[in-house]
Amino acid sequence: MKEKKSKNKKKFIQKSNEIGQTKNSAKLVLFIFGIGPIIGIIIFLYSKGFFNSPNI
Repeated sequence: MKEKKSKNKKKFIQKSNEIGQTKNSAKLVLFIFGIGPIIGIIIFLYSKGFFNSPNI
């Protein structure tokens, strides 16, 4: 009986570690695909002179 509980406990710990890894990787993916395009658009607009003041 004790052996069964320890096996279940080990499986639970292993599953919780896997869940933590997927949460971290999900956060990383969301950061890259969320912030990446914004930075890309800003660099593109800056290279085209969008942020320069107009000369009259």
